[in-house]
Amino acid sequence: MARALQQTNMGPAATKHKVTTVEKGGATQRIPEFDFTKGVLVLFMVLYHWLNYFVGTEGDFYRYLRFLTPSFIFITGFLISHLSASKYSSARSQLTRRLALRGLKILAVFVGLNVGMAVLFPGSPLRGAIFTPAALPSLKAIFITGNFLPGGLGKAASFTILVPIGYLLIASSGLLSLSRVLSYPFHLACGISLACTVLLDRVGLHTTNLELIAIGLLGVVAGYTPSAKIAQLGRRLYAIILAYCAYLAAITLWDVPFGLRIAGVCLTLALIYAVAARLSEPRRRRLVVLGRYSLLGYISQIAILQLLHRIASYISAGIWILPASLLAGLVLTMASVAVVDRARPRSATIDRFYRAVFA
Repeated sequence: MARALQQTNMGPAATKHKVTTVEKGGATQRIPEFDFTKGVLVLFMVLYHWLNYFVGTEGDFYRYLRFLTPSFIFITGFLISHLSASKYSSARSQLTRRLALRGLKILAVFVGLNVGMAVLFPGSPLRGAIFTPAALPSLKAIFITGNFLPGGLGKAASFTILVPIGYLLIASSGLLSLSRVLSYPFHLACGISLACTVLLDRVGLHTTNLELIAIGLLGVVAGYTPSAKIAQLGRRLYAIILAYCAYLAAITLWDVPFGLRIAGVCLTLALIYAVAARLSEPRRRRLVVLGRYSLLGYISQIAILQLLHRIASYISAGIWILPASLLAGLVLTMASVAVVDRARPRSATIDRFYRAVFA
């Protein structure tokens, strides 16, 4: 029998919209506000990569998107404690195995995608980085520091956000096991990783992967916030907007140091969630579906934008190519997710493949 795990009023339209998580047949239904938030982040990711491909990789405007990558990993950590811990509260060992397996699977997806690109495309970042004398620094940049290659060579691989997400899931599995003998292991690990990030920055040894893992662990800690308090975000939309305007002013003046990056992540996610809480179900449906397939959406939008960029390079195009390519990237990303969402219930093969790779 279905068992309601969580039901919380959301904002001024509480009589119309409720946050409900139901355990049914071993699976947990999604909370639409969280999926809407992830869907919006995927669209921002399309914008970010479109700027990379069609405008350039440098520019002051990127400071206003610095929240993006940390937000993905923050919400990953948040959902570990806020939803998964509730679902598996009586089966902790099952959750630890699931988190570890999920982390390893994401790392395998990352390796598979980059190896495939290296084989198919001579100009892929991994092929240019690995099959050179700089292979060892490239592997270090990918799996240890997460930084750009020295000498202005750019990234050593594509889909790099998958690496710290995989590490976060594996680390969370280990920390959850430690909770049997250690009080507040996530809080302790979060504090240590944040302190190490700050100290390494001070001595000029910035490590992107460590920074993102620290923010992901901060998300795990934030996920222990009671649902009733999270529900209050919908009633504080205008206060969040005011705080966000102050954040925008601060990064305009001082760029985006680590502290402001964390503030930007928290404020951006709170703002998107508060908007989702005020929208009716039909108005947020498409973005909710996109959020349910956020990993697929992330991967497909990169493939789509690379294809559009290659097409644009072969045709004589004026300034119209910029809005046209952005619109095409947004529409095709959402369409690719919609196709999979409709195909899964109709094809057991597609559903099994999706679950094997993404679930």
